[in-house]
Amino acid sequence: MKRIFSEFLEAIEGIQDGMTLMVGGFGLCGIPENLIKALAEKGVKNLTIISNNCGVDEWGLGLLLRNKQIKKIIASYVGENKEFERQLLNGEIEVELTPQGTLAEKIRAGGAGIPAFYTPAGVGTPIAEGKETRIFNNREYLLEESLTSDFSLVRACRADKMGNLVYRKTARNFNSMMAAAGRTTIAEVEEIVETGELDPNIIHSPGIYIQSLIQGTQEKRIERRTIQG
Repeated sequence: MKRIFSEFLEAIEGIQDGMTLMVGGFGLCGIPENLIKALAEKGVKNLTIISNNCGVDEWGLGLLLRNKQIKKIIASYVGENKEFERQLLNGEIEVELTPQGTLAEKIRAGGAGIPAFYTPAGVGTPIAEGKETRIFNNREYLLEESLTSDFSLVRACRADKMGNLVYRKTARNFNSMMAAAGRTTIAEVEEIVETGELDPNIIHSPGIYIQSLIQGTQEKRIERRTIQG
């Protein structure tokens, strides 16, 4: 059985200043929002964040941006966060923008124990500056190093007490690969069931990758509201 926390601040107790965190989700979908809120409350700083984007101004990772808790972020786009854009343009935060597919593969490879791989994405662009390239079948490829983290924070729909996770639809996105790439993975879940209740055929993240669980409700905010006139 995995350790099951009842308090979010207790769940993140091991996260300290200067650590590297992977945070699951895409936009506001599938983010471990209560764990992020706990990080904002704790005030841990100088973090390196690996995530697809950085939430919005007042929610998700945007809360950490607002508090100036993030030193560096590795992401695929700035997204809908004006504060992220402001800090980037003013040089207040280090940003490593990475093609989305490359970012996903860097994380997947890290979880699989693969130190690096070649990809055609980014060849001939500023992304390739200072990186090794090689020709395969008359095409140039760029060497990209994989990513791992001190902690991975993920969000799942259901978990059993052995830490096996099931994600719901789009929330699967970066969560499953980040669960494997973190040295310690904390899963925020909507429901925890007894071991054996989950169908083995539908488990997305085996419990071997998960160190602890915590149950929390989700607000499910909308990243950008569009109204038809």
